[in-house]
Amino acid sequence: MNAEPAGPNPTPLLVLDVVGLTPRLLEHMPHLAALARTGSRANLDTVLPAVTCTAQSTFLTGTTPAEHGIVGNGWYFRELGDILLWRQHNGLVTGDKLWDAARRTHPGYTVANICWWYAMGADTDITVTPRPVYYADGRKEPDCYTRPPALHDELTAELGTFPLFHFWGPGADLVSSRWITDATRHILRTRTPDLALCYLPHLDYDLQRYGPDDPRSHRAAAELDAVIAPLLDDARAENRTVVVLSEYGITPVDRPVHINRALRRAGLLEVHTQDGMEYLDPMASRAFAVADHQIAHIYVRRPEDLEATRAALAGLPGVDLLLDDEGKKAHHLDHPRSGELVALAEPDAWFTYYYWLDDARAPDFAPLVEIHRKPGYDPVELFMDPLDPYVKVKAATALARKKLGMRYRMAVVPLDASPVRGSHGRLPERDEDGPLLICSTPDAVGDRIAATDVKSLLLALAGLPR
Repeated sequence: MNAEPAGPNPTPLLVLDVVGLTPRLLEHMPHLAALARTGSRANLDTVLPAVTCTAQSTFLTGTTPAEHGIVGNGWYFRELGDILLWRQHNGLVTGDKLWDAARRTHPGYTVANICWWYAMGADTDITVTPRPVYYADGRKEPDCYTRPPALHDELTAELGTFPLFHFWGPGADLVSSRWITDATRHILRTRTPDLALCYLPHLDYDLQRYGPDDPRSHRAAAELDAVIAPLLDDARAENRTVVVLSEYGITPVDRPVHINRALRRAGLLEVHTQDGMEYLDPMASRAFAVADHQIAHIYVRRPEDLEATRAALAGLPGVDLLLDDEGKKAHHLDHPRSGELVALAEPDAWFTYYYWLDDARAPDFAPLVEIHRKPGYDPVELFMDPLDPYVKVKAATALARKKLGMRYRMAVVPLDASPVRGSHGRLPERDEDGPLLICSTPDAVGDRIAATDVKSLLLALAGLPR
């Protein structure tokens, strides 16, 4: 246990990460808009890449990807010869965390992390993070990891099992954000941490499915605002300062860019075949890309292949920039985990991970929700295959097998990337499409705040030295 606090008690904080929140969407969120009017708000200058793991690590360390090392939602682990996304160990994040700084002057400072990333292994007092049960027979069932362990059964008894299949995949919807909100309310009521971090993903879903200007996306914003309202009331009753921020804004796209297919056609990317299916072979490839929304880290095995890699991508439609060593340094991405080159998509484009040239040779995980097996991010997992007339029957059959405790295969994701209508990762071109920060304290922020200054702001709001 931590020592007793020294000195005056810090001001308690609630920090809501409302993913995808922008000034334009705030117009459809009356409770958050009212908080901004009575408090303060600022445009938030995010980091490149503007993706979840990178942005959150920047908020909590006050440093750039070049320093904290989180260069995307995943990368090529050269020492393992494997591409890994959505790891959960906080040890991957280098640097002095927000709670480390707080405890230097207030040793008893308590922190609850409710679904912010890199939660496992973090030196926080309370942790809740998605963590499926992977049974020995291959089944995957919804669940979460908690610390202290007893909190797991406490939350499950009150709220039900963590709704994993509403957190990501074709069924992703408001249910997961409501569960996370209710879990946060429960933790505030029963544990009263000095700092509560709460991650709310709902806007991510329909904005990627339909784009930010679609009425369904506006409705999603209003729905989430209504779910958040009781939590804001709780914070107000507890005299808890509220900070609402977002990692990025989602902008319209209509062009998937198959960057790995271009590298394969150029003879740089290699695959190996098993049971008629093709699997990316990163250890043998001369070059390959780890696609992550609108950026891609391109790993080039030998320096002599850099020019051939540039040539393969220079004329690829949808590629805006290729950052070399100087470009990475200018964008604070000069870290050993970054690719030898980093590609940025044009504003209306995004990168797929696809590397096969014939769908008949696609790997067995391609039509599944498999965030840990795919060698890149796949937003198409938000859709059911519109070209498969039996897709709902397949889903229902798989669900029935799941409920019977049998192994199941939910192969419903299309191999056509064209339905995606929203993406992120680039730096925003206009403030109205970028992230913002709202604080319940008037005059807490000016017109703008850098992502690297969020840590200092939170310490100041808590009444602790920066």
